[in-house]
Amino acid sequence: MEELRKTFHQELEDLRGRVVALGQTVIDTIPRATNVLLSGDLEGADYLVQADDEIDARSLEIEEFCFQELALQSPVAGDLRQLVSIIKISAELERSADLAVNICKAARRIYGHDIDPVLRDLISKMSEQARQLYVATIDAFNTNDAPKAAALDDMDSYLDALHRQFIQEIFESHAREAIDLQVAVQLAVVSRFYERIGDHAVNIAERTRFILTGWVPELKGASRFRARQNDGETPKVIL
Repeated sequence: MEELRKTFHQELEDLRGRVVALGQTVIDTIPRATNVLLSGDLEGADYLVQADDEIDARSLEIEEFCFQELALQSPVAGDLRQLVSIIKISAELERSADLAVNICKAARRIYGHDIDPVLRDLISKMSEQARQLYVATIDAFNTNDAPKAAALDDMDSYLDALHRQFIQEIFESHAREAIDLQVAVQLAVVSRFYERIGDHAVNIAERTRFILTGWVPELKGASRFRARQNDGETPKVIL
């Protein structure tokens, strides 16, 4: 039995290594997608779009391994939290890679159009901040650093501010007829992609905190909802 548990924990470490490696792939993909957008590199766009299949496959393999271990090992406590969390983290990584691919697809749609220097600068800043968020969240997961994971939410505030600034600049650029409407719409969506990548990094950090401390990310919202139910308040449903 002891040997079986030892093997299980070694498999868990190997699994964590695969998660970190997939996270590093996402980290590398963010600036590459940005370069595609800013340089109009259609060949680079095609490469990243096709490479996303490998990321999907690696994410699925991680998820399937977690389900297998849950079924065969009946883990408890920290081991159970880790496997359940890694399933969710794998999905966050896969979705972040999809968003980078979406940036490449947007680059195709606006190919041949110039991007205003101010907007180009803001795109570079959003890209770098999204990358930094991912560097921090993968490092927090890899080193079991709960305080660093808790700091991700504050780091994400800066990316949110850049996103708002970018949208405002698009409005102003379009008002002075410095940007085509189609390009303006595509860039606004791209800005949202960067903002969502940051959100996924924060979600991974929250799952890391859950692994290490048992802290539940949705606990406050769920508690508010249950309190309203106990008070007889009818919940609002937004369709």
